Amino acid sequence: MDVRIIPVTPFQQNCTLLRCTATGKGAVCDPGGEVDRILREAESREVEIEKILLTHGHVDHASGTAELARRLDVPVEGPNIEDKFWLDLLPRQAAEYGFGAVEVPTVDRWLEGGDRVSFGEVELEVLFCPGHTPGHVVFFDREDLLALVGDVLFQGSIGRTDFPRGDYDTLIRSIREELLPLGDDVTFVSGHGPTSTLGHERRTNPFLLAPERFRGMM
Repeated sequence: MDVRIIPVTPFQQNCTLLRCTATGKGAVCDPGGEVDRILREAESREVEIEKILLTHGHVDHASGTAELARRLDVPVEGPNIEDKFWLDLLPRQAAEYGFGAVEVPTVDRWLEGGDRVSFGEVELEVLFCPGHTPGHVVFFDREDLLALVGDVLFQGSIGRTDFPRGDYDTLIRSIREELLPLGDDVTFVSGHGPTSTLGHERRTNPFLLAPERFRGMM
């Protein structure tokens, strides 16, 4: 699988273009905006986009979803249905953050932990990782040891939990029980910032080494 990270919007959210090397078919994970740019990247890399994947419903991750799905006539898969309220709030979120007019996307398939999503010959495992939002999911390519973690985990940090229905202890549990068992060699793409490995974060991330110190701060 080829992976192209496309930071979009002033939030520099890591929209990810995925391509099956065997077939050229692909998916877009978290199209937060700048749809024309995403489409140009797909064309230049000869990616035939089959679907859109969403880790969660925040505006910086999902605001381009409805437009991209309509223009390509492709389905939207994810997040978990517990994030439906966030997607329903997209027009209000967009107005508050200056994103312009944004439509509420139609989700064709709500995801649960243990589900699979596929494009071309690539199959990704779905992990349910609430905490940042109640319906956050992660996509994991076991063959390439790559995880798309949205805003669950960052290099040196974790996702915020001060949004509605966020929960710090739930997020720490999601990381410890769902992500870290995948193995130290797993590389992950966060929703913002650089990539890292689960091993590096397990050894150095202060929020994982001493989570009680930061309770109430995130």
